[in-house]
Order: sequence, then C-alpha cells, then structure tokens
Amino acid sequence: MEDFRRTYLRLCKENGLEPQESVLNQLHDVRAAGDSARLDLATQSLSVDTCAVLGRVLSNDVLFAEVVLSDCMLSEEGVKLLLYGLCSNTTVKVLDLKGNNMRAVGSEALGKLLRQNKSIRRLTLEWNALGMWGEAFSIFCEGLGSNEALKQLDLRNNQINHQGAGELAMALKRNTTLQELDLRWNNIGLLGGRALLESLQQNRMLLQLEMAGNNVPSDTLKAVEQSIDHNSDRKSTLKESRSKTQVLSKEIRSLREEKGKQFLNMMETIDKQREDLGRSSRMSAVRGGQLQEALNERKSAVNSLKAKLQMTEAALALSEQNSHDLGELLSRVKLEKSELKERQSREMNKEQKVDELERRCKAQQDHVFDLKQELTNSTAELKLRLAQAEERLEAEKKRSKQTLDDAENLRQKEVDHLNHHREESERSLQDRVQKLEEIRIQLEEELTRVRALSATERQCSEMVRLVCQQELTRVRALSATERAQAEEELVKIRNQVRLEEQQRVSHLEEKLRLLTQSRDESQIHCTQQKRTVSELQAKNNHLALEMEGLKHRLEELQQELGGKEQEKVAEVNKVRVELQEQIGHLQAERATQGGLKEKIAALEREVKVQTSNHREALLDKESETASLLEKLRLKDGKIMRMREDEAQRANFLQKAILTYVQGSPLGSYSPKK
Repeated sequence: MEDFRRTYLRLCKENGLEPQESVLNQLHDVRAAGDSARLDLATQSLSVDTCAVLGRVLSNDVLFAEVVLSDCMLSEEGVKLLLYGLCSNTTVKVLDLKGNNMRAVGSEALGKLLRQNKSIRRLTLEWNALGMWGEAFSIFCEGLGSNEALKQLDLRNNQINHQGAGELAMALKRNTTLQELDLRWNNIGLLGGRALLESLQQNRMLLQLEMAGNNVPSDTLKAVEQSIDHNSDRKSTLKESRSKTQVLSKEIRSLREEKGKQFLNMMETIDKQREDLGRSSRMSAVRGGQLQEALNERKSAVNSLKAKLQMTEAALALSEQNSHDLGELLSRVKLEKSELKERQSREMNKEQKVDELERRCKAQQDHVFDLKQELTNSTAELKLRLAQAEERLEAEKKRSKQTLDDAENLRQKEVDHLNHHREESERSLQDRVQKLEEIRIQLEEELTRVRALSATERQCSEMVRLVCQQELTRVRALSATERAQAEEELVKIRNQVRLEEQQRVSHLEEKLRLLTQSRDESQIHCTQQKRTVSELQAKNNHLALEMEGLKHRLEELQQELGGKEQEKVAEVNKVRVELQEQIGHLQAERATQGGLKEKIAALEREVKVQTSNHREALLDKESETASLLEKLRLKDGKIMRMREDEAQRANFLQKAILTYVQGSPLGSYSPKK
C-alpha cells in the first residue's frame, strides 16, 4: 500500500501536479486499515490528471484486486485514461464504474479494456449512458464478444434500446465465459428480447439474465427464463458428466496404471522366471556336460578296467598254467616229502633228542622266566624299600631339623627369659642398693646432725649401718647365686640337645649303611642271575638254530605256494572292488541326473502354471477394462442423447416463438440496423 502511495506521489511530482487530498486521504485510510486488496474511491471527484496518474499507477500494480470508482462523475477523458491503464493490469478482478455517466468515449475505452484485459471477472456499469451511442456501444459489444475472462456484467439503467440489445445478442453468441448479465431498467423492447432469446440458442454458458423493466413481453421473458434454466440444467448436467467422466477417467487411469504395474510386475516376474529358467537350463546344460564328461571318463575308465580285466584274465590263465605247473611241482615235492618222511623216520631219534632238548630248553626258559620274574620282583621290592628308606631318611632329617629348630628356639627363649629375669633382678637389686644408699646418706646426715648426742645413739647408728651393709651383701650374694644357676641350666640344656642330635644322626647313619649293604647284596644277586640266564639263553639259541635248519625247507615251499595263491586272489579281489566302485559311482551319477531331470520338469510345470495364471489374470483385467469402456461408451451415448433432446427442445421452442411472432401484429415490423 505504501508503495502504491509513493508511486502515485512520484508520478504527480514528475508531471508537475498537485496530489488530490481526497485520494491521499483515501489511500491513507486504506493503509491504516491494513493490507487491503480493495481501492475504494467512490463518490470522489477525480480530475483528468488524477485519472491519468491513477491509470499509470494501476497499469503495473499487483496489490489491488478490486477497484471501486462509483459515483465519481468522471469525465470522458479521465475514464479513457483510467481504463487504458487498466488494460495491462493483471490483478484487478472487480471493477465498479457505477454512476459515472459514461458515453461514447467511455464505451470505446470499455471495449478496448474487454479485448485486452485478461483478469477482470466482474464489471459494474450501472447508471451510465452507454446505450445512447450506437457505434460506441457496438465497439463495447465487440470487446465483450472477444473477452474470455469476464463472468458478471451489470448494465442496469444504461438506456439500451432494441438495437443495442441486438449488438449484445451478437456478442453473446461469440462469448463463452459470461455467466451473469443484468439488463434491468433499459429500453430493450420486444425485438431486443427476441434477439437475446435467439442468442441463447447458441450461448450455453449464460446462467442468469435479468431483463425486468425493459417492456419485454412476459412470454419472451418466460422463454428466456426457460433457456436460462436449460443452460443451468445443461451446466449442471455437464458438471455432473464432467465429474463423472473425470471420476471414470481417473478410475480408468488408475486401472490402467494398476494394470500396467501388474503387467510390468508380471513381465518382470516372467523375465525373472525366464532368467532363472535360462540360468537353471544353462546350469543343467553345464551340469549335463560335466556329467557327460564324467560319464565319458567313466566309460573310458570302464574300458580301461575291461582291458585290465582281460589282462587279468590272461594273467589268470597264465597263473592257472603256472598253478598247473606248480601242481606238477607239488607232486614232485610230495615225492620229495615222502622221501623226507623216510629221512625223518630215520631222523626221529634225532627229533626225540631234539624234543628232549626242547623240553629241557623249555624248562630252562621257564626257570629263566621265573628268575626274571623273581629278579624283577626283588628289584621292585628293593627299589620300593630304597624309596621308602629315602623317604624315611628325608622325614627323619626334616623331623630332626625341626626338633633342632624347636630346641634352638626353646633354648633361645629360655636364654632370653633368663637374661630378662637376670636383668630384672639386677634392676631390682640396683634399685634396692640405691634406696639403701639413700637411706645410708640420710642416716649419715642424721649422724652428722646428732654428733653431739649420746653414745647410745651413736651405737644405734652404727648398728643401722651394719644392718644395711649386711642386707646389701646378702642381696649381692643372692643375685650371684641366681646367675650361676641360670648359666648351669643353660649349659645342661645345650649338652642335652647336642647329645640328642648326635644320637639321631648316628641312628640315621646306621640305617643308611644297612640300606646300602642290602642294595649291594641285591645287585650282586641280580648279576649272578643274569649270568645264568645268559648261559641258558645261549643254549636255547643253539637248539633253536638246529630246529630252524630242519623246518626251513618246508616253510619255503609252503610260502611259495601260499604267495602265488594270495597274489592271484588279491589281484582278482582288487579288480572286483574297483569294478564295484566304478559301478557305484555310475549309479550315483545316474541318480543325480534323474533328480536334476525331475527338478527341471517341476520347474517347467511351475512356469507353465504361472504363465497360465498370468494369462487368466490378463484376460480378467482385459474383460474388466472392456466392461468399463462399454460403461463409458454408454454414458457418452446417454450424454449425446441428452444433448440431442435439448437441441430438439430448443428448436421446438424457437419454432413456437417464431410462429407466435409471425402470428402477432408486430411480426410485420423488421428491426432497424
């Protein structure tokens, strides 16, 4: 608001004008009232210069949405300047020019305003004289016909005749936005009413037309009202149909979007399933290739095993030949064995001797075993005794050490006790000596005092001194005897402890000497037993060598036969085991291939089921969309039928009005251009 006021003052200053006080006061009131969007200059007498300045200010203003200039008695030039300024304004929505007695120039300026301005929605032109000037009013009507923003127009009391009404009717035929038109208290007449009624056949947007006080017949007014009602009904039906079409279009759009999303999701899932299927097929192909390669390897291995089997069969045939040869050799060996039996019969005596020697050897071995057992038992017992003796020795050492430590501690405690007792006795004796010395000093002092006394008193003092000396000597003798007794007791205790230690050490040394002597004896006994065992073992070895020399030939022949048979059996078993392992691996691979084939078949079945489900869902959605489109088509057909019905009604009404007009006495008159 302040910017508008400053701009107004600046333009007045630039043009050398004096600002109108009424305008400034009004602007001040508006500024004081707050940020209002209404410029009210009603009943203010505005000069031409003020109108020019206001037009320039309003051309670029973005604040006011309503401008009120009613009853300002504006001049033609002032109105022109104001309206030319408003042509470029984009914020004013309401313009009130009531009661300004506008004429030809004002009508032309209003026509230009309506052609150029795109923001005014309501225009009030009540109590003017626009209809008196035909050409100027036609320019106004041309501007109204080309306007695309105005919705309400007030033309009350503007002296509009039937010719002006015809111009207005032509403008209404071209206008597509005007909804309310007020033509009350003009001079339209019958012809003007007919022209306006005819214009309503083409104008479908006008919803309110006021024509009272215009000398228009009532039937024309009723026809106009019916047309307006038809327009309002059509407007309502159009609104409803538009709302329904919008709702249906939104639903269709949402359904399409939903179908598109579902289709995209389905395609994505199908693509994913295809990718998974392709991946699984590729993996199965790779796996099949690997299995084929493994199968080829297994086949080659089987072929190699077959070759090995043939070789082993050849080797088996060869071994059979060898076995046949060995059988012949065995027959020869049997012959040799019979000869050997004969020899053995001759050597039975030797064998009996050998048996006797074996029995002796066995007895010697048992004896050696017993000796070894006894030796081990004795060594274990000696070791156990030695360990026990060492443990006892250690325990005795610890106990003796503990007793020595205890005796030493006891001796130390007794010595400390005796020293403490001696020190206490010495301290008590010293105290007594000091006391006696003090008494003696006191007595001597008294003697010095009483030297002049009698001889009896001197004798008493001498006797006291003697008693004190005797007591002192007795105390000293007692302390000396006690000290001597304590020293004697200490010497006795030390001697006793030394004797006990010497006795324990000698006892332990005697035990240790006995243990070492027994250990030496057991070692000597063990060496003797080992020597006898070694002699017996030498004899046993000599006899065993003789026995081995006799059995060696039979063992060699039996080993050769057994080795040949074992080699044949081992080779055959090895070939059988390898063949069984290969067959097991091939069966396992075949089982895995069967499982993979079953999985692939299951996946293909799932893919087929999913594709069939998706196809059914797509068919359902397509049927739903088709049904919705059919409903929409039916709605459109219904709307078209309603429009045709309205057009037929309007035609019937027009024909009725024309027949009425032609039948009336006024039908012979033609309107003037």
